[in-house]
Amino acid sequence: MAGPVVAAVTAEVVPRPRDGARLLEGAPMAAEIRGRISDEVSSFSNRHGFRPTLAVVLIGADAPSAVYLQQIVRTCERTGVTGRVVEIGERVTTALIQRRIDELNRDPLVSGIIVQMPLPRQIPLRAVIEAIDPRKDIDGLHPGNAGLLTLGYEGFLPATAQATVEIVKRSGYRLQGLDATVIGRSNVVGRPVSLLLQREHCTVTMCHRQTRDLSAHVARADLLVVAAGSPGLVTGAMLKPGALVVDVGINVVGDRIVGDVDFESALPVVEAITPVPGGVGPLTNAILLEHLLAAAHAQHDEAGAGRTGRDEPDSGDQTGEGGPPAVPSAPGADPSASG
Repeated sequence: MAGPVVAAVTAEVVPRPRDGARLLEGAPMAAEIRGRISDEVSSFSNRHGFRPTLAVVLIGADAPSAVYLQQIVRTCERTGVTGRVVEIGERVTTALIQRRIDELNRDPLVSGIIVQMPLPRQIPLRAVIEAIDPRKDIDGLHPGNAGLLTLGYEGFLPATAQATVEIVKRSGYRLQGLDATVIGRSNVVGRPVSLLLQREHCTVTMCHRQTRDLSAHVARADLLVVAAGSPGLVTGAMLKPGALVVDVGINVVGDRIVGDVDFESALPVVEAITPVPGGVGPLTNAILLEHLLAAAHAQHDEAGAGRTGRDEPDSGDQTGEGGPPAVPSAPGADPSASG
C-alpha cells in the first residue's frame, strides 16, 4: 500500500487576529497534503491505468451536507482524484440504498465510499454503514473499522475525528495531560475523538444532551471539542482562559456558515480556535483522500495477488483477512498503553 496516511507532525506559524487568539486554519495543512496526493495519484494512474474514485453517497438534501459535498468535490478536482456523487432521493427505502452501495462495492474503479450525514430519519444508520465494504470504508464508520479504533489497532479512522486531533498537533500544541471536554457523542465525531484524545493521554470528559451543568465542564477544559450541531452553543463567557477550542460544527444560519462556538466572544478568551468555515473541514477532506489512496493501493495489491495465484505471507496486519488496509491509527499513539 501507499506510504503513511498521516504526515509527520510539524509546528507551523499560525495567524493571530488582533484580539490575540491563534487561528488554527486547516487550509495550509490541507494544501501540503493535497500536493503530495496529486503526485501519488499521477503515479498510481501511470502504473495501473486509472485514477482512484471516491464515491460520495448523498441521501436527501440536508443543507450542511450540501456544503460539505461541495468542499470534498473541489478537493477531488484539485488532486486528480475522480469524485463521483451518487444522489439518492430522500423518499427511498433502506433496501434501495443498500443495493446502490453494493454496486459501488463491486465497482473496481471505486476505491472509497463515504455516506453524507445526517441521513433521513426513516433510514437506520447501521444498515447503511454495514453495507459498505470495510476495505472501501475510508471514513472508518463500519463496525469492523470502529472496533479496530476502539482496540487501538491499525485501520481507517473517521476523518473528521482524525482532523480534529491533527489540527491541534500540527499547530505545535502538546496534548499529553490536558483536560479535554468533547461536546457531542456521535459515532462520526464525538466518540472517535474521545478515543483518539485518550491515545494522546488526555483526560477526557464527554458531554451530551443529558449532561448536567454543561458550563462547568466547559470551564474546566484545557481543550474543548464541540461537535453538537447547535450554533452558538458555547460562548466566550463559558470558556477557560487560554483554552484550545476545536469547533467541528457546520450550521447554515441565514446566508452564513457558522460553528457551534460563538466565535467573536471566544476570540478574546482562548489561546487558539478553529474558524468555521476554514478550520477542521479542509483538513478532513485532505485526510479522506489520503485514506482513499491507501485503500486504492491495498485493493489493487489484493487483486494482483489473486490474479497471479500467489499466497502471500502474513505481513503482520492486525486487521485480519479481508479487513481494511493497515494505516497508522494516529501519530504518537500507543495502542498498548492502558494507564
